[in-house]
Amino acid sequence: MNIADISIVVLLLLFTATMLPGFNLGLGCFAAAFAFSLWAGSETGDINALFPGDFFIMIVGVTALFGVAQINGTLDWMLDGILRLVRSNAVLVALVPFFAGALLTAFGTLPAAATAIVAPIALGLSARYGLPALMMAVLGIMGILSGLLSPLAVFGITAHQQAAATDITLPELAPVTLLGGSILAGVLVCIGALIYTRSRGLLPRGRIRIPTSDDSETGGASNAGTRGISGGSDIGGGVDAVLRTSPRHRDLVVTLGGIAVVLVFAVGFDMNIGLLGATVACVQLVVLRMEPAQAVAKIPWGVILLIGGLLTYIGVMQKLGAFARISELLTIDGSPMITLLLLCYIAGITSFAASSIAVFVTAMPLIPSVVAAGVSPIGAILAVALSAVIVDINPLGITGGLILGAARESERPRLFKQLLTYGLISVVVGPLIVWALFGWW
Repeated sequence: MNIADISIVVLLLLFTATMLPGFNLGLGCFAAAFAFSLWAGSETGDINALFPGDFFIMIVGVTALFGVAQINGTLDWMLDGILRLVRSNAVLVALVPFFAGALLTAFGTLPAAATAIVAPIALGLSARYGLPALMMAVLGIMGILSGLLSPLAVFGITAHQQAAATDITLPELAPVTLLGGSILAGVLVCIGALIYTRSRGLLPRGRIRIPTSDDSETGGASNAGTRGISGGSDIGGGVDAVLRTSPRHRDLVVTLGGIAVVLVFAVGFDMNIGLLGATVACVQLVVLRMEPAQAVAKIPWGVILLIGGLLTYIGVMQKLGAFARISELLTIDGSPMITLLLLCYIAGITSFAASSIAVFVTAMPLIPSVVAAGVSPIGAILAVALSAVIVDINPLGITGGLILGAARESERPRLFKQLLTYGLISVVVGPLIVWALFGWW
């Protein structure tokens, strides 16, 4: 066993160690990168050069920009607008978590943070309108999946950064194609969930009545439908009521205008979106006289540490030839699509109990070998990314925990079993379906 093989074993041990109290995967990866660099006789400066500076700038800039929108109420104002539009139409009410999740992640909200916002909306509306809790949870998470490969989202940013780092040549319209693929995957699962629920008679047709506090079945749940949107207050009067004080007109104009400027210059003029986001966020904080510490606190430093550490260690592994070795082990001669299917299952099974973004980051260096064998780079990225995410709805991970926490206490035991069943089924069939749909793109 050579040093490359040992580095692979250490990577598996690092993922396993995440189950230990007090262990941080990002810090562990930096430590492992340092140890293997010393073993290989590399200089410390070589490790520093492997740190993903572009990724750091992108995440800081984008999350600071949308942190301003969240703090001053613009993001909540947009979500409230969705609720007011649907009124009491059964299908549209059921779709609120889907659109809310897609909106949040497409504009750069981290999946876990988006789930923390969407889960109370989904489960609150489930309690308020008597809609199936599992269906509402699935729709919310599928909405989050739909926006994950947006150029502003962590998965989208990581995909482009890693594609460049591993010399994968993406077509000119890759950002649009990747986002379109993730939206299609989310929409298909969403349609399937609605059809299945309607066929069982659990989703009523037309408008549904908003329960009142006098309804004995719901007890005190009449206010649950709007609880988690603003993060705490119970508000009566249905979804048509004003959920909170609207943000100032100036805040809306400056915030939405700044986001539009970033999108126009990043997409239309190919400027660095991270630097644009940081610049606009800085201007917004000054113009709106906001406290900078609040926006800085919204930057996901833990995620930056996790991905920064992982990518640094992966860089060391690449220099040692570890990923070439893994590609050799996984490659099925003459069958690159079967090799891609194997990668999808590895991503799905690993992601069932681990962080999906960590799994995606780790799997990306394995994609160039299947691309070189003739598989479409867009199809390979979509298949691996969606395989890692589609299994997230299980009660053993962060996503499932947030969903269970948002459910009524009486609903949790039943919902736990439903989520576990859904999660186990998705591990078996999810990667296969994703591979069949998107691997050929």
